[in-house]
Amino acid sequence: MAHRVPRSTCVWLCWLVLAVLFACSPGPAWAQIQTENVTVDLSAPSQPFPHYWERMFGSGRAILSLRDSYRQDLRQVKDATGFEFIRFHAILNDEVGVYDEVDGKSVYNFSYIDQIYDGLLRDGVRPFVELSFMPKKLASKEIYQTFWYRPIVAPPKDYAKWNDLITHFAQHLIDRYGIDEVSHWYFEVWNEPNLDFWAGDPRQASYFELYDNTARTLKKVDARLRVGGPATAQAAWADAFIAHVAQNQVPADFVSTHVYANDTAKDVFGTDENIPRTQMVCRAVRKVHDQIKASARPNLPLIFSEYNASYKNETDVTDAPFMGPWLADTIRQCDGLVENLAFWTFSDVFEEQGVVKQPFYGGYGLIAEENLPKPSFNAFKLLHQLGDQRISVNSQSALVTKRADGTIVIAVWNLFLPGEQGRPKDITISFSGLNGSHVARISRVDATHGSLLALYDSMGKPKYPTEAQLQDLRRAAELAAPEYQNVEQGKMTLELPPHGLALVEIAK
Repeated sequence: MAHRVPRSTCVWLCWLVLAVLFACSPGPAWAQIQTENVTVDLSAPSQPFPHYWERMFGSGRAILSLRDSYRQDLRQVKDATGFEFIRFHAILNDEVGVYDEVDGKSVYNFSYIDQIYDGLLRDGVRPFVELSFMPKKLASKEIYQTFWYRPIVAPPKDYAKWNDLITHFAQHLIDRYGIDEVSHWYFEVWNEPNLDFWAGDPRQASYFELYDNTARTLKKVDARLRVGGPATAQAAWADAFIAHVAQNQVPADFVSTHVYANDTAKDVFGTDENIPRTQMVCRAVRKVHDQIKASARPNLPLIFSEYNASYKNETDVTDAPFMGPWLADTIRQCDGLVENLAFWTFSDVFEEQGVVKQPFYGGYGLIAEENLPKPSFNAFKLLHQLGDQRISVNSQSALVTKRADGTIVIAVWNLFLPGEQGRPKDITISFSGLNGSHVARISRVDATHGSLLALYDSMGKPKYPTEAQLQDLRRAAELAAPEYQNVEQGKMTLELPPHGLALVEIAK
């Protein structure tokens, strides 16, 4: 008879085998910890690091700026970032009331214009004036774009009348605010004329006619006014625009264009590449930067007057913690290539697709309806604290900066694409040249820090939150109190959750 293993021994052996197999298996993706070592040489040369990503923001259309909710959100973003300029569409739309005709003669009314710009300036923000869209009585045809508020996108019926409108508009601004003030503003001719926002035919040639008339007219009012274009989508026409203004001696003080991270390589570069959302914006910025440097006007400033991680309504993108590491990495990649990178938009007080139906729908703004800050707002708030000198570092997941008082400020992040299953990451930062004992101050934005989304989900995602719910959501959106960690022997380690962003401050 064969020898039998006692049942109790067999059970014990089975458990042992299972334990060994479990210990040796890689485990689910979410359970694995990534590791990264970042070496910071504090004696390395530093470079100027202007906060180009927070000097300007976009918003919906001009008339919205008269709303209290718009102004409340604007002040909150101003406090968090110190931004200087705001851009919006439709300052010339009929709802602003600037243009009329009586018996064929032009009539101007700057009442709402004054209320709009007075309000911005009181809050310490200057206009980046997008000259759009066409007043109905000045339009050559009634051709409407598909936005909910239906702007007219046709060329003017009479360029003499268009130029007269631009003359009166610019002169009124100078009379009201003074040329010393208005010379600090920007005037951008139209919006995305390469798409359905412009109905001239052919598009590029007819846009250049609009630009030439507008730019020359502004400079006749006062040569100190700053004007530029072509304000295109998908980083288009910049090279053709510069060639045109150079050849025809048309004034141009800057080049402006737009890109979104989910634009296609076919639209932006004319290729079939698969460029991920994490790289598209700065690839496009570099394209236009290089076009300017190779042009007849190589010193023209470059302004991307619209960009975001998505031009669609994607809740797992623009509403989500993903925006924190995406913004930080975009800042890292675009540094030195662009003068202003204007996030579209600062607020979801926004009606291009109609009246907002619920707080979180993948809107472009940093602040959702009813003054609910998103994780992206807190990401901007953290990144505002970066220094104004940048130190090179051996990482694509870190920005190392220094403030004027010697404080070292480091942003580190854990970035991956939406829809991918991310893993936590341990980042060990090793400092060369950091002598003595130090304490690091750590602030975070991720799914459990500076995000109200978990609470909103637990409420059942109400379309119309009550006042009590709104108060709870605003509290949940606040940044948590900083953590503190000793820097031992010039080293510290942070664990970042998926889509986590952390800001580390080490005082001199």
